[in-house]
Amino acid sequence: MKIVPLSEAQALPVWRRPIALLFLMAAAMPVAFATWSALLNNFVVEAAGFDGQDIGWLHTVREIPGFLAIGVILVLLVMREQVLGLVSLGLLGVATALTAQFPTMGGILMITLLSSIGFHYYETVNQSLQLQWLDKARAPQMLGWLISAGSGATLLAYLLIIATWERFDLSYDFVYWVSGGFTALVALYCFFAFPQFESPNPQRKQMVLRRRYWLYYALQFMSGARRQIFVVFAGFMMVERFGYEVHQITALFLVTLVANMAVAPLLGRVVQVFGERRALIFEYAGLFGVFVAYAGVYFLDWSAGVAAVLYVVNHLFFSLALAIKTYFQKIADPQDIAPTAAVAFTINHIAAVFLPALLGMVWLVSPGSVFVLAAGMAAVSLGLSLLIPRHPVPGGETVFVRPVAAAAE
Repeated sequence: MKIVPLSEAQALPVWRRPIALLFLMAAAMPVAFATWSALLNNFVVEAAGFDGQDIGWLHTVREIPGFLAIGVILVLLVMREQVLGLVSLGLLGVATALTAQFPTMGGILMITLLSSIGFHYYETVNQSLQLQWLDKARAPQMLGWLISAGSGATLLAYLLIIATWERFDLSYDFVYWVSGGFTALVALYCFFAFPQFESPNPQRKQMVLRRRYWLYYALQFMSGARRQIFVVFAGFMMVERFGYEVHQITALFLVTLVANMAVAPLLGRVVQVFGERRALIFEYAGLFGVFVAYAGVYFLDWSAGVAAVLYVVNHLFFSLALAIKTYFQKIADPQDIAPTAAVAFTINHIAAVFLPALLGMVWLVSPGSVFVLAAGMAAVSLGLSLLIPRHPVPGGETVFVRPVAAAAE
């Protein structure tokens, strides 16, 4: 396969440039993953009789490959980043397509593990490629557009589910086959249609842990822990507490996607103009309020309408997490991006390995307490965001250190 230096990629047709590949991958991944997520809660309840503890164990298994994302560094010794990203995307598609073939708890856990390997290895490599291929000055806005592209593809998938699920009495098997197959085919097309792009900064092929990145690691850890509570329990609450059916939960996801499509590029611009510090302070303050309100759904018996609004608002705040990526891009040694992406993904998933199962047991006793804990995590993240300087650079990673020309270890 032809190798093209990144500096020469602009001479290629627009549809074969690195940014086109990033957009295609950004659109293909959510079709499989979002469809899997939209059907998951109803599928596991109907097929295997899952309760809150079972769904917690499912998500614990799903997050194990994220915890082991550091293994990407070893794979990169024998495989180029771009190839690994596309192979992982294809694995996600194939595993999603096969999901309904295993309607037992053991089968669901097994196929979920396979799809999760594809998802997490893809996301690790994709984050690295984005930060290597996007110019620092334009990265926040371009990341916002990539989020919007993914939201648009997911929106189309949700619209098709809403329009056809009841009308044509679709099965879980059929929908999983179509969505997963689409993602796998796009990965196959990208593998053959695009050359291999060569970054001007060869990436280190060993684990990188640097003291000066400590705040980035802390932000990643808290982000992973906090996000797990939302991903695992917010949608499950709509099904278990309010009796949402497949087309209703998908409609909620659809509203969220429309809002994300409109707002994500604007949020990217906000990060570009106001900086990562202010953007993350705003995000975490907002998330604290959202999780407190989620607890009120249980302790104060608020309605399904309130819970649905909170779900949409929560997703919009999560879009600002792109500021963590651009913060790292500004402070990083260019050769550290790939290995640090793997390390960061592992750190992001430390809590994810045990938290869903642990909180699944808490959920059986007091669902509202789960969201109180999430609010506490948002408060910790808010405190960490205050340590980001207004203009982060190598040697000026936190408010405790002064910028220097180059950071020394």
